[in-house]
Amino acid sequence: MSDAVPKIQIHGLKKSFGDKHVLRGLDLSIGKAESVVVIGGSGTGKSVLLKCILGILEPDAGSIKIDGVEATKLSGSARDAHLAKFGMLFQGSALFDSLPVWHNVAFKLIQAQGMPRKQAKERAIATLASVGLSPAVGDLMPVELSGGMQKRVALARAIAAKPEIIFFDEPTTGLDPIMADVINELIVKCVREVGATALSITHDMASARKISDRIAMLHEGRIIWQGPKGDIDHSGNPYVDQFIHGRAEGPIRMQVKRF
Repeated sequence: MSDAVPKIQIHGLKKSFGDKHVLRGLDLSIGKAESVVVIGGSGTGKSVLLKCILGILEPDAGSIKIDGVEATKLSGSARDAHLAKFGMLFQGSALFDSLPVWHNVAFKLIQAQGMPRKQAKERAIATLASVGLSPAVGDLMPVELSGGMQKRVALARAIAAKPEIIFFDEPTTGLDPIMADVINELIVKCVREVGATALSITHDMASARKISDRIAMLHEGRIIWQGPKGDIDHSGNPYVDQFIHGRAEGPIRMQVKRF
């Protein structure tokens, strides 16, 4: 496969729920080993985009290609092979409360890849070390961890199977600014070490600037601007300018319920 073929290529993606049109012809291309962050307000369709790529939601129209292969109609073993390429850090970490930390990290290795538990635990402990956690943490339960430690464990789980593509869903939600920066630096380090392509969704501009090579803004179901992260401060786009500066006044109008 030529490196010229995008790792992820999305064209004309549409998804509606009843009369609510969430994605309205979204186009986005991400190269191999590139880190792209999609920014946008709450309810603009960022999570729907990820779910469509993963196959959790079926698009109404459009194309999603991974390594040049159409992914929207996969089933059976072809879908399993498609899903094996992905790792994900969920918003809120989403650790399994009933499993010790090491088993959380090794979950995909054991359940999807059939790796023996001893080998999977060794991989999990080594991966925890890569996010700055000691072997002793592996035997703790998630409830015994701080929010920042839970996020590190979730990052370790996302990279343990050495995926080709990693999704980051609001990776700094719920963290204080210092811990958020720690997590951002770990994301950059781990993505580079794994050699993965990264697609992140966030409304945290500090995170977007830290972890991205390129930023794309999603508004009303379409990508309205994209470019290298260094260009965003002089994008010339009033929607982007309002969003990155957090201004109430501007072309983006938030819907506020009145009681």
